[in-house]
Amino acid sequence: MGIIETDLVKEIYPKMVEWRRDFHKYAESGWVEFRTASLVAARLEEWGYEILAGKEVVDAKARMGLPPTSFLNEQEKRALEQGADPKWLPVFSGGFTGVVATLKTNKPGPVIGLRFDMDALDIQEAKSEDHLPHKEGYDSINQGMMHACGHDAHTSIGLGLAKLLSQLKDELSGTIKLIFQPAEEGVRGAKSMVEAGALDDVEVFIASHIGTGIPAGQVVSGANGFLSTTKIDVTYKGKAAHAGGNPEEGKNALLAAASAVLNLHSIPRHSNGQSRVNVGVLQAGSGRNIIPSTAELKIETRGETSEINEYILQNALNIIKGSAVMHDVEVTYEIVGEAKTSDSSEPLKAFIEEIASDVDKVDSVLSESPNAAGSEDATYMMDRVKKNGGLASYVIFGTTLAAGHHNEKFDIQEDSMIMAVNYLSKFILNIDRLKKDEVIG
Repeated sequence: MGIIETDLVKEIYPKMVEWRRDFHKYAESGWVEFRTASLVAARLEEWGYEILAGKEVVDAKARMGLPPTSFLNEQEKRALEQGADPKWLPVFSGGFTGVVATLKTNKPGPVIGLRFDMDALDIQEAKSEDHLPHKEGYDSINQGMMHACGHDAHTSIGLGLAKLLSQLKDELSGTIKLIFQPAEEGVRGAKSMVEAGALDDVEVFIASHIGTGIPAGQVVSGANGFLSTTKIDVTYKGKAAHAGGNPEEGKNALLAAASAVLNLHSIPRHSNGQSRVNVGVLQAGSGRNIIPSTAELKIETRGETSEINEYILQNALNIIKGSAVMHDVEVTYEIVGEAKTSDSSEPLKAFIEEIASDVDKVDSVLSESPNAAGSEDATYMMDRVKKNGGLASYVIFGTTLAAGHHNEKFDIQEDSMIMAVNYLSKFILNIDRLKKDEVIG
């Protein structure tokens, strides 16, 4: 990477820290990233990007796990009070919190897409002096919402990259699309942006993540092994009755749910690859002397392939429905999250490794992550790009973590954001080499 570009990243870095800490303090969970999205859009517009946002880039029918309207309205009001951009905020009303910023250059080249997720987790952040965000005064002030996975850093990396590219526009080729995605947690948001067409013209795509157990100074060129997954919310409805006086008049929703739980965990695993099922939540009943009339389950299935996940899912749905019949109660369920499995393109990984080898602050490059991948809804975006004939990869930038992901004391080594912007900018600045190698069309 050139000296000029490296110096520019160092100049931008203090602002990235400022942005990251601001997003951390005003953490917003999936579909209510009103303040975050509005500030992102405002800054990108100021730097000369063409902006598409809200319903232009988020398909209403493809959204999953959307909060109730009352909660959306409450959070939109909260965002305005906390400094959301008043011009942009109405664009995201109703939970359409996606932003796509496009920078067109004067030189021919591919359409490059980069995904940055913006949402926080539904976690209460630690309030102790050994937790740096609390000690320094930028811990989340929003109850039950915390950036415990690094998406505040992802958003800041995206903004830092955008600022840098706007200053280097004359040196760029092709078209750059920066995709700021809502609701990654629970794998709820990517599908809606894919269905809205946000990825249809992208030829080279990178999704990235900071941390995931990779130490500072390391880059993973293309994580594989993401499990296909489906998230399901289930509600059983029976009939309450006095447990001592008239138990025969009741219809026990708790028993239906308990029966479902036991049988869900008894689904035979698949011989063709990894398969998972988990019931993470069972809530039922209202008192010890009342036949429980309601019960709720939160369930997930996973598979090494989409076919294996579908096998687990269909068995799970049969059990969920059968348990309702067995106990004579009603059941409803909703798919609230979904992701595919999609491996990184090998030719793109090779190019990423070539580029990363001499980037400032990159000590080593791994071809794959040594850690379990879990699930990630960027696979929807990767899959769409690859089906359209393009290349896609999932890059990991290492960092030192204060605590593991999804932990109330999670925090990152902030200067890892420098490495991320250094790398992504060099990748974009050298994209013509990828085309000359005829890796893409």
